[in-house]
Amino acid sequence: MDMTREEYREYARQRAPRSHVKRNALHAFLMGGAICCLGQFLIGLYTRYGLEKDAAGTAASITLVLLAALLTGLGVYDKLAKLGGAGTLVPITGFANAVAAPALEFKTEGLITGTAAKMFVIAGPVLVYGVGSSVLYGLLLVLLAQA
Repeated sequence: MDMTREEYREYARQRAPRSHVKRNALHAFLMGGAICCLGQFLIGLYTRYGLEKDAAGTAASITLVLLAALLTGLGVYDKLAKLGGAGTLVPITGFANAVAAPALEFKTEGLITGTAAKMFVIAGPVLVYGVGSSVLYGLLLVLLAQA
């Protein structure tokens, strides 16, 4: 079958699945908002039981990471991510999922060469570039402050 570029574009446009950008954005907004509301609820709960605000924030972060890792292990977080899209990636729970998911995927290769070695496959570059750019920005700040 011989087609021109325009004919092929029209052919591809007709057969390509429709994008649901507005619906996906709404789901991401609602899922991310729900995770953040859960975090705020946890801060209020921990504050009510006697923790200071900073300690309550730390405890809420730890709880969210634990919940995300647990839900990843149970296979529930992937279903939430399928529904909520980027809304599950942005909060701290997305980072916990990025660490736990590869660890589970490679557990059959053993504790050291599987789980431990592959745990930071996704999150590792984020950590490396995050720490590296923080150091670079800090050095620039110090140099510019002295000038």
